[in-house]
Amino acid sequence: MSGWLQHFSDWYLGELAHGGYALIAALMALESTLVPIPSEVIIPPAAYLAHTQGELTWWGVVLAGTLGSWVGATLMYGAARWLGRPLVLALGPYVALSARKIQMAERWSAHYGWVGVFLARLLPVIRHLIGIPAGILRFGYRGYALATLAGSLLWCSVLAGLGKTVGEHPELLAGSLHRFVALVVAVTAVLAALYYFLVHRPGHSAPR
Repeated sequence: MSGWLQHFSDWYLGELAHGGYALIAALMALESTLVPIPSEVIIPPAAYLAHTQGELTWWGVVLAGTLGSWVGATLMYGAARWLGRPLVLALGPYVALSARKIQMAERWSAHYGWVGVFLARLLPVIRHLIGIPAGILRFGYRGYALATLAGSLLWCSVLAGLGKTVGEHPELLAGSLHRFVALVVAVTAVLAALYYFLVHRPGHSAPR
């Protein structure tokens, strides 16, 4: 785990008891913009604490994460729709968003439509970008919001299920940590493969 991520995780675990659902929602809103906060370090620990300490509930964690993701995705959509494609492309490099990434996300959105918005919530990289092409292409907001909510609900449920599993089997964190690590690596590998075959490879092979 990188240094900044370790510091963030330590801070988050210390504040979670006080911040509760509002903190989860706020961080997931940031995660759905261009702020590089992995949802994998937000939802599972909260679900773990919900199962082991009872101050939060599993469904509360899932719904807070889903709501926060929708808020962040809505902000991305609204900003891209208001700014328009030329300005988004011009400003992109200032927030580490290259024209190639934007164009890749545009091709993804144009090809997969609402289904692409739903799937994007389950994939790395494109999850943070999908609101930009949806706004540029002026997708209807109602469909975009529903697809975002559905995809976010599924993703948060998967992550919360992982945290709950660890809470139900404490040996995963004591003496058998390698099994938990293997599970996380397997899930990450599947998502990385999906990202490569559905997003990265088509994005590079499509004509410009």
